Amino acid sequence: MNDRRTSLIGASVPRPDAVDKVRGEARFADDLTFPGMLHGAVVRSPHPHARILNIDPSTALEDPDVVCVATHEDVPGTNIVHVIYDDQPALASETVRYLGEPVALVAATTRRAAKRAAEKVAVDYEELPVVDDPVMALEPGAPIIVADPAAAEGGGNCFNKMVLRKGDAEAGFAKADVIVEAEYATGYQEHAYIEPQGATAVPDDLGSIAIYGSVQCPFYVQNAAAKVMGLPLSKVRIVQTSTGGAFGGKEDVPSLICSLAAVMARKARRPVKLILDRGEDVLTTSKRHPSRVRYRTGAKSDGTITAIEVDVILNAGAYQTLSSAVLWRSLCTAAGPYRVPHVKVDARSVATNTVPNGAFRGFGSPQVIFPHESQMDLLADKLGIDRAEIRRRNLLIPGDETSTGQVVADSVGALDTLDQAIEMSEWPSLLERVAAFNASHDDRKRGVGLSSVIYGVGLGGKAPFLDKAGATMKLEADGSIAVAVGTVEMGQGLTTIMLQLAAEALGVPIDRVHMAPVDTSRVPDSGPTVASRGTMMSGLAVLDAAEKLKARIGAVASELGISAEETGTRLPEIASSFWLRNLDPAVEGWAETEPVSWDPETGLGDAYPVYAYATHVAEVEVDTATGEAHVVDFIAVHDSGIVLNRTLATGQVQGGIAQGIGFALMEEIPQREGRLIVNGLTTYRLPTVQDVAPSTKVGFVEAPFPSGPYGAKGIGEVPLMASHAAVARAVAHATGTRVNEYPLDPPRVRALFATVDRPS
Repeated sequence: MNDRRTSLIGASVPRPDAVDKVRGEARFADDLTFPGMLHGAVVRSPHPHARILNIDPSTALEDPDVVCVATHEDVPGTNIVHVIYDDQPALASETVRYLGEPVALVAATTRRAAKRAAEKVAVDYEELPVVDDPVMALEPGAPIIVADPAAAEGGGNCFNKMVLRKGDAEAGFAKADVIVEAEYATGYQEHAYIEPQGATAVPDDLGSIAIYGSVQCPFYVQNAAAKVMGLPLSKVRIVQTSTGGAFGGKEDVPSLICSLAAVMARKARRPVKLILDRGEDVLTTSKRHPSRVRYRTGAKSDGTITAIEVDVILNAGAYQTLSSAVLWRSLCTAAGPYRVPHVKVDARSVATNTVPNGAFRGFGSPQVIFPHESQMDLLADKLGIDRAEIRRRNLLIPGDETSTGQVVADSVGALDTLDQAIEMSEWPSLLERVAAFNASHDDRKRGVGLSSVIYGVGLGGKAPFLDKAGATMKLEADGSIAVAVGTVEMGQGLTTIMLQLAAEALGVPIDRVHMAPVDTSRVPDSGPTVASRGTMMSGLAVLDAAEKLKARIGAVASELGISAEETGTRLPEIASSFWLRNLDPAVEGWAETEPVSWDPETGLGDAYPVYAYATHVAEVEVDTATGEAHVVDFIAVHDSGIVLNRTLATGQVQGGIAQGIGFALMEEIPQREGRLIVNGLTTYRLPTVQDVAPSTKVGFVEAPFPSGPYGAKGIGEVPLMASHAAVARAVAHATGTRVNEYPLDPPRVRALFATVDRPS
């Protein structure tokens, strides 16, 4: 696609949804009401692992406000919520495998009554052994806890096992002058979206059901709910309400939430709303996968990497949900944005009796970025090479191969992001300034961290059948233009971008173009709104539709004697001619990614159609007495292709930086014997505006992607990916120690200062 700059491409067009949201007039899932609507509540397991002996709803049904209680016996279709695999029940029937797993449902006239009655549903359990640690779960003799042992691809409690073999790792290490190795660990991260999970299911007289919900992937939900309800897809309609944030947390979980609401609605024969309260949401919905990563890196004396060997273990939780896809991205990202001739990666996702983990911004890559950027610094220190310079000597450039053997030819801005970040941060003088500060302060120490990352845009070789998008476009009788796609607006600004692309491609004023709400009965399946693919894939579909509609409009305009320059301002006249002459005013657009290939036996192939890159520089200050660390300055430079809306892109980067700071410094959910030790956001530390450096600077390297809409790629997930590692490396620099575990909260940082043996 053309990468030219115009009045709309690159412009900071205001968001059309901003005013309603600022005024509080946008309607979110809990704002909807329907005649005769009931409220639902979930009866949840109080045990991480137990056998269900009996469910007795009789006491709950004595409450006059209770309309019905549903168990697995009331599921009209298949009692499985499909995500990638079919292992998670909608309602547990024989065994519960994590604390908070749904066992029964209550529908009542008020939310309070439903919750009260849910506590009265008597469930008898026989407790079973709990396996809460993925490393322990892999040990010989560990209790097998997976729901379907035959479906565990890695055997035992190992859901998935993946490998990547490029070259000969041992030969590569034999050529190395230095070798560094370490083990790294990260824990849970809560999505902390502003709006908790929720949906309302509305049955109709024809046996169909409509579900209104806070969802990220409406067609995922449609597929899952149809199977649970035993209905054809054409009788299940998913309507996305205004969605108050997602960050991946509303990719997999809404399939369960919406299915539970639908089961209640079918039994009650009335609309049922199910909204999780915050504590329930935090305790029972998916998180970022905790990880344990062992990493070994070899390099020549000049700093060029010769080989890596990586072992990745992700805690999947009780059911697979999206773990295989998350693991695959860990596998493909483990080497980072660097040339590595010899690569050996083993990656496993493992079942435990903990809450199932799923998608979170970065999708398996942050867990390996922390290690690969730490390893780069260890190499630099051991070889006496500047940390920026060692990255410069290894970063991918056009014509290089990724770790999977894919040759990157177009839109490779990795090195440019590093150079611009170094320039913006004034790297040499910054290091001198920090050294001078540390020499003159005993109570505080400062450090500087650097992180470079690569991100495969789209779903890639793991799920190429999903990497497609549709769009419809219609010239209305009044000259306005309706556009519809199946990807969703969840705060990232996708609606604004689609309007910019449509208006630019049609050559019409942007206020003539309007986006239709996402409703699976009215918009084409554009694939999931994940993997930073919305702009690229739905954008290409919109451009395809616009090209077709523009040709039709142009033909009618020509017959009316209207020039191409006048078309945009005379659309009502053109539209009137369409309708008077019974011409078809609607078109469909379609987009698919370029073919990718991946060999699961070796992990080699063209994993993604294109990659985004970024380099971040963080400066932190650490209190040597309390261990508190805070960010004092931050630089972020991104290559996401041509930037379509600079304000939105900058906002994405700033938000991702905040989440990365939280991941590195404060966000933690302790877990003990399968129980998450947190009861809501009051006991979960989140970054606030005071934790983000007021002087944060954002820059862009625009390496156009020829196959993207006007040269664009994707940006959504990359800012978080780069930011946390930069912060962690800054803390390591400030303390003069190795940093191997998140979060770097005050007790952990105090312990670093107290370390006697302090290798750099």
